Amino acid sequence: MDRDLEISWGDGRGKFLNNGNLLSLSLDKYSGSGFQSKNQYLFGRIDMQIKLVPGNSAGTVTTFFLSSQGPAHDEIDFEFLGNLSGNPYTLHTNVFAQGKGDKEQQFHLWFDPTKDFHTYSIVWNPKHIIFMVDNIPIRDFKNMEERGVGFPKDQPMRMYSSLWNADDWATMGGRVKTNWTQAPFTAYYQNYRANACVVSRGSSGCPGNRLKTASVSDNAWINQEVDSVSYRRMRWVQRKYMIYDYCADIKRFPQRLPAECPTPRPH
Repeated sequence: MDRDLEISWGDGRGKFLNNGNLLSLSLDKYSGSGFQSKNQYLFGRIDMQIKLVPGNSAGTVTTFFLSSQGPAHDEIDFEFLGNLSGNPYTLHTNVFAQGKGDKEQQFHLWFDPTKDFHTYSIVWNPKHIIFMVDNIPIRDFKNMEERGVGFPKDQPMRMYSSLWNADDWATMGGRVKTNWTQAPFTAYYQNYRANACVVSRGSSGCPGNRLKTASVSDNAWINQEVDSVSYRRMRWVQRKYMIYDYCADIKRFPQRLPAECPTPRPH
């Protein structure tokens, strides 16, 4: 992994272990830590195996996301909001286009993400952004530019990850604070894979159909969508484990729901 990733902040709290095959991030009361991909990508499939902070992780946020730079940035987010021991983590997802987000969906997981490594994936192509957990799609954000909805497609993005303190909002809306007697908090990462169009100086990543992939020759992601089998699995996750969907938040959008949201069925 140390070929593809670099520690970006944390003053020694981020570490490569096991001959560069394992990476850990730690948080204490003085600082968190983070790393990023050495390459920038314009479309691709990004996979990372993560083992989250165990025990009382309330107030902490572990992230895995793609982002461009600048105020009108694009971003595709996985954020894991910590918990009091015995309560489930909240998996928070969001999509930003040209600096505008507000597209949150949140889930609980069907396993304990602190006991073992699980694979979290972002499939990003010109028509879809698919969030996957252990190869099961949990969310499909479609390109609906024809409805005036922004979609990340022009700005190259790096992969970033961080572990930081957000106890002003992360756990129960900020009511549960970080217990620093439990510090340092540590999350582990392995098996990073970027099957993606690498943007280097003077190249646009994927010119036409001549895909320049970072490491793997399988380019199925470029046309990937949620097929009927995957759709059934996604609906299972959403019915059983989704705890917040901005498209169902009438209080937040009293006039009308965002244009990409399905029209609510009359009762």
